[in-house]
Amino acid sequence: MLAQVYSLKGQSRIDEILKEGRKKQSDNFGVIFIDKGNEDLPKFAFIISKKISRLAVNRNRVKRAMSESVRRNIDKFPKGTEVVFLAKKSIVRRSTNEIMEEVQ
Repeated sequence: MLAQVYSLKGQSRIDEILKEGRKKQSDNFGVIFIDKGNEDLPKFAFIISKKISRLAVNRNRVKRAMSESVRRNIDKFPKGTEVVFLAKKSIVRRSTNEIMEEVQ
């Protein structure tokens, strides 16, 4: 599980990143990020809406897989980066290992 010190807090900060950040797209999720240019720890947020799956068990599995992949690769993210992961509908059909590989 990703430690809380790496969690991006506050809806207003997440909205700011969504509005001003740079975007990268994958087959199963999008990534929006901002490099603040300081020496803070990287921060992460995961958005998996009910549009992805009405079942909470599916949404939670996706969030846990993405979070675990980030935790295992935390040293690859530069300091001062704030990242928001946005899941797409296709991610529900992927296995946990496939999700983790794609996040890397």
